[in-house]
Amino acid sequence: MYGDLSATWLLEQETRAMLTRLALVEPFVLQETCVAAAAVSPAALSGIEQHLIAGRQEVRERAEELLGWLRGPGATAPAPEQQRRFWMLRLAFQNALAQFDLFSEVITQRSEQDNGVLLSGLDVAAAEALLLPDKYFDAPPVVCSLHRGLGGAIRRARTRLPGGGDNPVALIRIPRERMIGYGIASSLVHEVGHQAAALLGLVECLRARLRARKSRLRSTWQLWDRWLGEIVADFWSIARIGIGSTLGLIGLVSLPRGFVFRPPDEDPHPIPWLRVLLSCAIGDRLYPDPQWNRLAKLWQSMYPITDILPEQSAVLDELRASMPELISILVGARPQRLRGRTLGEVVRNPQLQREALLELFAHWRTEPDQVAMAPPTLAFAVLGQARASGLLSPERESGMLRRLITKWAVDSALATARAGGRVETGMYVGQPIIWSDQPDHPQRLHAAV
Repeated sequence: MYGDLSATWLLEQETRAMLTRLALVEPFVLQETCVAAAAVSPAALSGIEQHLIAGRQEVRERAEELLGWLRGPGATAPAPEQQRRFWMLRLAFQNALAQFDLFSEVITQRSEQDNGVLLSGLDVAAAEALLLPDKYFDAPPVVCSLHRGLGGAIRRARTRLPGGGDNPVALIRIPRERMIGYGIASSLVHEVGHQAAALLGLVECLRARLRARKSRLRSTWQLWDRWLGEIVADFWSIARIGIGSTLGLIGLVSLPRGFVFRPPDEDPHPIPWLRVLLSCAIGDRLYPDPQWNRLAKLWQSMYPITDILPEQSAVLDELRASMPELISILVGARPQRLRGRTLGEVVRNPQLQREALLELFAHWRTEPDQVAMAPPTLAFAVLGQARASGLLSPERESGMLRRLITKWAVDSALATARAGGRVETGMYVGQPIIWSDQPDHPQRLHAAV
């Protein structure tokens, strides 16, 4: 047999071996070991499984096609052509496995003790953070996971995956070092803001308005243009959870001065020193209160603008001077999907005024069971405001958040089970609507959604 070796024979053997390995890749529903409260939503799991199964089926069909070709007209084809077709198949096989591994890491984390359940609870919070008071877009399921590093990240739904195909879910990655405190809410809702901006076409709408201002202060508005994606995500986070968003941002960018005052470059994130001041200014525009100015002054006392180059100081001065106009553009944006309404009208929540949040916190102290009935973003906002006002210690906040996020996971798992039993349950992006239907809450939904 050694003398009968040929490219045709060898590549047929390799293709058949590849098909054998492909058959060993099983759906996640046969591999999950997590408790029910830690599981991803059925909508998210179904979307992931269907995408991966379709990818594996495509590889299988291409492999069968190659085998047919090798046993037919390809048997006499030149060896380089046979090899070219094989490595193209092998590349498709590797892409299918790479996508499987991408989602496998997310699913496997649900088996981690404590963390799996917390991630499921964050799925619920992320779904509600994506919710607007009217149906302006069809939102995708959201799945959260943990990763190393300082900042969060998102692989948005309906964007191209490595190897091809559209991502069926929004994958949000939360830094382990943010578990658990107001920083987790800040990171989570910021990443949700990226998905919301894409669904609404916010960046494109705002960019068109910024271009008209480049001719006046070209360099200044070019920088705002470059940073627009992150600014919009910050805006969404502040609008949904209030001052806790800015406090979480401060915790994230509290780093050596060289980083905080880094010169403008190709980084899509604003200069950290300026980003915090912009966050305070946005908060004051949406929810006016002296606390925002006090927080901005505190930040500047921690990082005084000294010992930096004169030209860098001039850039910061120009950017700060243009912040009010930038915020007006953000608040007044009218993307087509909002059907004539402005972004500020849609996302501003009257319940996030400081006094209203503190009044609600005082009520929850006497009736602690009420906190679990609030929408997750409102709960984050209340606890963040209480922390900012010195009414809630970091230790107590961490304990409250852990219990609250766990309850969201448990309630969601039970509501999902009821929905499977054909009990009427409101759903949004694959998550049961477990938060209370408050008439005065702008994010309220009925089961008909």
